[in-house]
Amino acid sequence: MRTILMRKLFLAALLFGFSIGAVFSSESGITVWKSATCGCCQKWVDYLRDSGFSVVAHDVGDVTPFKRHLGLTNPELYSCHTALIDGYVIEGHVPASDIRRLMAERPDILGLTAPGMPKMSPGMHSVEPKGYDVLQFDKHQQLSVFSHY
Repeated sequence: MRTILMRKLFLAALLFGFSIGAVFSSESGITVWKSATCGCCQKWVDYLRDSGFSVVAHDVGDVTPFKRHLGLTNPELYSCHTALIDGYVIEGHVPASDIRRLMAERPDILGLTAPGMPKMSPGMHSVEPKGYDVLQFDKHQQLSVFSHY
């Protein structure tokens, strides 16, 4: 699974003009693709930094191609920004605690998503997540609940 993801990242780097080093920097930190005009995306990036993550943020005109190239193909799982950390896709307003848990447990999944823009999520109106689920998904877009808030 990691080999396929690395090939997709290489192709994404070529297609979108990023250096290979910038794309693969996710091994030591988290790389985020977002719109320059999205305030909640920047707030989520700031929240991650405040939570101790090393973040490299790329402002792009359209985040959707990055989602697809990373294997997130179900638009119902989309949010406003997409990130990558150590081969895992992080979609939307996923709390730092879930990212840390993901890194500790290392399940055989493609990533985590907080679909849409949950009102009481980090980067939106609350640092403490409330009233939504973070879902885990695999390469077939099969879902299960990772965390319930």
